[in-house]
Amino acid sequence: MALYKYIRNTWNNSSDEMHQLWHQRMIQWRAEPVTVRVEYPTRLDRARSLGYKAKGGFAIVRQQVKRGGHKHEQIRAGRRSKRYRQYFTLRKSYKIIAEERVQRKYINMVVLNSYFIAKDGQHCWYEVILVDPEHPQIKADRRINWICKEKNRSRVFHGKTSAGKKMRGMRTKGKGAEKARPSRRAHDRRM
Repeated sequence: MALYKYIRNTWNNSSDEMHQLWHQRMIQWRAEPVTVRVEYPTRLDRARSLGYKAKGGFAIVRQQVKRGGHKHEQIRAGRRSKRYRQYFTLRKSYKIIAEERVQRKYINMVVLNSYFIAKDGQHCWYEVILVDPEHPQIKADRRINWICKEKNRSRVFHGKTSAGKKMRGMRTKGKGAEKARPSRRAHDRRM
């Protein structure tokens, strides 16, 4: 078995020792700020499969996102029936919210991808892979230097990450996905 397969099997292990380890980690994470830059990825196999390399220009940030119901903003003007519903369903996943919050905090870097690490009754934690487009090692690497282009600087807000593509319906082609392209809003405008 390869190294990353061992790591994956350890991650999927549901023994009492692993439960205690994660219990201690989450107690520690709850006391920390919601956005924390970490030195090493918690799930090395997942980070590597999403493009992370242990070299200059890459960074890992752990982001905490609150779970549960979300309330509408306070009614300021207009009396519309849909505003009187107190709670609403999120259109974005927690993963996209985590990526966007990290991008707003680290504006000089670009979000490459992210992955789930833990959740409890109140919070979800994700680790977001960031890339510095101005770093010389990133510019010299032909496999990742596509991220240095100006059009990719705000890719997370345009739904270009994996979670964003899933939300926009870009993982399906052909029958059943007629309204997804170029976007749902553009499709509605044409009608």
